[in-house]
Amino acid sequence: MKGSHLLLCLLSISCSVGWMLAAGSRIFHFGPCRVPMTMTEIRAGFTAIKAKIQARDPIRTLSILSHPHSLHKVKSSDRCCITHHLLNFYVDKVFRHCKTEDSFINRKISSIANSFLSVRRKLEQCREQNKCTCGQESTEKFNQVLANYEGLNVTSAAMKSLGELDILLDWMEKS
Repeated sequence: MKGSHLLLCLLSISCSVGWMLAAGSRIFHFGPCRVPMTMTEIRAGFTAIKAKIQARDPIRTLSILSHPHSLHKVKSSDRCCITHHLLNFYVDKVFRHCKTEDSFINRKISSIANSFLSVRRKLEQCREQNKCTCGQESTEKFNQVLANYEGLNVTSAAMKSLGELDILLDWMEKS
């Protein structure tokens, strides 16, 4: 009887992992937290609107995420914290202010935002287990991102941040 329960459990886990992989989901490591993400879906949505979003960016000399050292050389132990801050930042500040007259772009933004909400919820579960702590370095790096964002008007800053989403996605994939 115990053997059949174990077999059923293993089969269930195998099916779940297989389903996640078939759906394009991968497990990302943010410090001690492991979070499944459908990066291919997020990238596809962003790629479909990237050119139009970046064309709306009038300020090409400034970057929100690429400011020197904003995301470079983040310690492994700080990756969970800064990822959580950045997901909150995109959900609460960026996506909220990226409305356009183009319904196709708005649907893609909404889809990406929903994916970020899902990842944020999963990361929040890890944070609740006290596995995700914020060091001084991650706080300083995130504060630099906020300062870059808040130096522009809300709409321009949101569009610029959305146009730089590939920088964040590349960084997340390298973790």
